[in-house]
Amino acid sequence: MRGRDARKNDISAAKAVAETVRSTLGPKGMDKMLVDNLGDVVITNDGVTILKELDIEHPAAKMMIEIAETQEDECGDGTTSAVVLSGELLDKAEDLVDEKIHPATIANGYRLASLKASEILDELKIPIDIDDDLILTNIATTAMTGKTVEINKEHLADIALKAVKKIAEEKVEGHHIDIDNIKVLKKTGASVDESELIDGIVLEKERLHEKMPKKVKDAKIALLNYGFDVKKTEVDASIEITSTDQLQRFIDQEEKSIMKMVNMVEDSGANVLICQKDINDLAQHYLAKAGITALKDVSKSDMKKLAKATGGKVVNNLKDLSSEDLGHADLIYERKVSDSNMTFVEGMRDGKAVSVLLRGGTEHVVDEIERALEDGLKVVAIAIEDKAILPGGGAVDIELANRLREEAAKIKGREQIAFEAFADSFDIIPRTLAQNSGLDGIDVLMNLNTAHQKEGLKKHGIDIDSGTTSDMVEKGIVEPFRVKNQAIKSATEVTNMILRIDDVIASKGFVKNEEE
Repeated sequence: MRGRDARKNDISAAKAVAETVRSTLGPKGMDKMLVDNLGDVVITNDGVTILKELDIEHPAAKMMIEIAETQEDECGDGTTSAVVLSGELLDKAEDLVDEKIHPATIANGYRLASLKASEILDELKIPIDIDDDLILTNIATTAMTGKTVEINKEHLADIALKAVKKIAEEKVEGHHIDIDNIKVLKKTGASVDESELIDGIVLEKERLHEKMPKKVKDAKIALLNYGFDVKKTEVDASIEITSTDQLQRFIDQEEKSIMKMVNMVEDSGANVLICQKDINDLAQHYLAKAGITALKDVSKSDMKKLAKATGGKVVNNLKDLSSEDLGHADLIYERKVSDSNMTFVEGMRDGKAVSVLLRGGTEHVVDEIERALEDGLKVVAIAIEDKAILPGGGAVDIELANRLREEAAKIKGREQIAFEAFADSFDIIPRTLAQNSGLDGIDVLMNLNTAHQKEGLKKHGIDIDSGTTSDMVEKGIVEPFRVKNQAIKSATEVTNMILRIDDVIASKGFVKNEEE
């Protein structure tokens, strides 16, 4: 496709993606049921999950999905807002192209407006710190609002806040938070309000031998990336055994090798062994006789979390194991959760890793709870790192729209028209929030403009319960500064990239579909 046809086709595809997720935006947004060709079902209103599950072939539509993925990776929330804003920017741009304004001019105007929008956001942000528990809980609650788990959002928000604060590491420049240090496990068979935060690491493993202690207090933990088995030779070799005596000597030698390995663990002072690789049956027997609780085939990521939480060191060679390498925990015990036994490692003095055990009635419910919790964890983390929040409910969007319209008068040339179109595009967020809540979008926009322009109420957004405006910060409807800032940047960049495409050409490796 060439020229105008190519551009219109790209814009139409991108707008279609935005329209798909638009009805999910806000506290009363609807869910989507996604069914694949095997009949597997995903039910969610999480923007990035919906877009990832869609079967999309159009290259411009795939670029819209990249917005959502970038937003999810950077912020954990705001994916739907970013895609909806990009769709509106493209819609406005399409009208300007029809009015004979060059796409490069529009792209330049959008870029200037995006830079100005970031400056305005910087002025609007509200400073916070890690001790502002109420605000941080409200951030998590806002991110979870409108999802299937809304009735339990306060409980999950509290879990998210405590988990993030537990793993936060204070540095010179501020707090650093690695969400990977929070392990999330899902189990069906109980209600959502039975979900719990574990101050430690939960492993989906059980002790290897019934004679091993089920509960270990004051645990000294050996973390081993080494198989408990007799090593094979590096070259192909065979042993010819011609008598029963030879066979017995061979078995005895193997047994001695295993006993020697178990003795090494004992000599280090360890009473718990957690191994990344296999532990053979004979070793399990001798470990049980020595009173050592052992787990095998623990994942690499879990080993890293255990090392961080317990202060231990993952040892690659059993000969190097010493008491200095051992991790410490107040208690290790086995507990049955749903239909499986799990091992809980709790009470680490300097532990910077925790676990969250999510419960739900069905697989679909627990999957959606996990998505909601992950959003809550990420928004709390970035709010603490950036030390800044913004009011939600469309308050920032309407303020940006008004301020950018004022700034447009200072722009020279045709870029001014694109600058104004960029400003007008922000109306789509409060209008969509209103429409998805059963309110009249035009009336809500008028009320918001009156509150912001005539009354100077900069923090006022949509109160979906009354249909009027109210102070979003007082109502606890807030979002991290980075969520909005990143959404604007991502939406602008992808919009400009799509606008500058004038030809879509089949490249090497393209296979034409015969049905076409």
